[in-house]
Amino acid sequence: MEDLNADFINLTAENVDEEHLCCIIRSKKAHLGVEAKREWLSERLKEGHVFRKLNVKGTVFIEYAPLEISWVPIIGEHYYYVYCLWVLGEYRGKGYAKSLMEYAIEDAKTKGKSGICMLGAKKQKAWLSDQAFVKKFGFEVVDTTDDGYELLALSFDGTKPKFAQNVKNQIENQELTIFYDMQCPYVYQSVEKIKQYCEMNDEPISLIQVDTLQKAKELPCVFNNFAVFYKGKFQTVNLLDVATLKRILKK
Repeated sequence: MEDLNADFINLTAENVDEEHLCCIIRSKKAHLGVEAKREWLSERLKEGHVFRKLNVKGTVFIEYAPLEISWVPIIGEHYYYVYCLWVLGEYRGKGYAKSLMEYAIEDAKTKGKSGICMLGAKKQKAWLSDQAFVKKFGFEVVDTTDDGYELLALSFDGTKPKFAQNVKNQIENQELTIFYDMQCPYVYQSVEKIKQYCEMNDEPISLIQVDTLQKAKELPCVFNNFAVFYKGKFQTVNLLDVATLKRILKK
């Protein structure tokens, strides 16, 4: 049987500046979102963040980190948190996603972790990894929010992570409010489009960049690098296009 792992590489401080970052963005020119992601990732790699990718210019990768230093409002000890697991296009159906998840699970066991967790939802949402896929590995729902989001975990020792208490809060701001960090290359362009639309339509907006681990852990909502509030209520972790933004503003 072909050894799929032979085709993968892990990003390091030495190669992160040169490697393709695996998203769909294909720009020959410098792309501000990609470069912001590269800068963010360069700092995280020093902390134990793992970015493992197929050695091609395609979208085949997994990205995870120790939960204690993951930029999400989830608490627990000795867990890995999976930010992203994506396999797209011509690479689907070849066992790459299975290989990536098996690598993360084995890595967690080797490092003496208690398990692995990730963000999910009662109904699969865009910009979240396929939860039906990870449930095949034994991931189970261990915590929920009133907004329909779920925390999925594969526990090795019976312990369970949970959402921080602040996740279930509302905010005082009534205007459109977006929390974001630069982990995802698409965040930069999404924020710019939203900002432009709001300026052209005199729509008040608060854009709050999450630029420290502490800010991420204290967020008043679930978060996987983006979160939207309107009229004080949490709306979504999905990146917004203009059509979706219009629907939210009509509520």
